[in-house]
Parts: sequence; C-alpha cells; structure tokens
Amino acid sequence: MKKLLFTAAIAVLGFTSVSAQEQTTVGGFDQGDIFISGSVGFGSTSQGDIKGNQFEISPKVGFFVSDNIAIGATLGYASQTSERPAINPTTLELVDAEDKTTAFSAGVFGRYYATPVNQFSFFAELSASFVASKNEVAFVDEDAKFDGLNFELAPGISYFVSDCITLEASYGIIGYNTFKADTEGAEARNNFNVGLDFSNINFGIAYKF
Repeated sequence: MKKLLFTAAIAVLGFTSVSAQEQTTVGGFDQGDIFISGSVGFGSTSQGDIKGNQFEISPKVGFFVSDNIAIGATLGYASQTSERPAINPTTLELVDAEDKTTAFSAGVFGRYYATPVNQFSFFAELSASFVASKNEVAFVDEDAKFDGLNFELAPGISYFVSDCITLEASYGIIGYNTFKADTEGAEARNNFNVGLDFSNINFGIAYKF
C-alpha cells in the first residue's frame, strides 16, 4: 500500500521585522496571556483499485489562568473519502463508488507548562470533546450517524521562534472514547488506545497576544 501523509500547521499572521544586528528577547508565556493555535492535515492512500483521501482541521484558543496552567476550547472538522469499484444496483454497471465519513467536534482542554517563561518548554495537555460523525455509503439510502465523547492525554513541546509565534508538537499517547449509533436500541462502544505510532503526532503553530 502506498501511503502519503502530510501534516501542516495553520499559518498565523503576525510577523515582526528586525535588523540583522538587533537582539530580541524571544518567547515565553505569563499569566493572563491568550493564544490561538491549530493544525491542518491531509493525506491520501491507494491500495489496488481503492483510493482514499483525508482532511482535518482543528483550531483552538487558550488562556493562561496561572503562570503554568492554560485552559481553552477547541473545534474540529475531519473528512475521509474512499473510492472503490462497485456494481450499481440500478443499472448493474461497474462504477466507481464513493463512501464518505465526516466528523465535527467541540471540546475543552487544559495544559500544564513545565517552564512557560522560557523559549522552549515541555507541556502536558488533557482534553475532552464531543464528536458527531456521519457515514455515507454508496447506494445506501440512509446514512449512519454516531455521537460520542473523546478524552486524550498528550505530552508536547513548544518553541518560540519570535516574541509571539511558537511552534508546537504533541503526541497523543493515551486516548479513550465512547460512541453510540444514533438509532433506537444501539449500544455504546468504548475504546481505549495507547499511542504507539507516528500517526499520533500533531504539529501546529500558536500565536500569543
């Protein structure tokens, strides 16, 4: 299987011009600071006649309630499409059928920074979010809908490249989620995951006000 994954950070406005000789004090968070951050990712897969595409975006905003602790809110959108050969039940012709899954999320998070006033710092983030997803399958009239909760613990690092802009990387090492189909009598499904592969790494950019 050929697999191409690319994760990119959302570009944030706010670049500052300085002369080559001028020295600047770089970075650091303090109590009362506000930041916005986010990441966007996309990729494609191909296995035989089956092809897939993925896209996701997750902006967030945070506020430092103390020197080391920030709390905030997140939003998210993700979509995944796949194309596969299938027989059209109406015409009995072989066609390229498309299946699609979309998901929206909203949640809260808390971060603890080890050394927030420094240019470089480790942090640990605990997040909780509500997720609503929909599965659309080719030639099936009714879509499958699911609602659920997702919890994640993600250690990470931040590095200031200017007074206001920091690069971030985090690793979703532990996750728990519970989902239930939006149908009468459906039972909830619970999953516990421990991150053991590089697909759980997220990169982003944050802008401090």
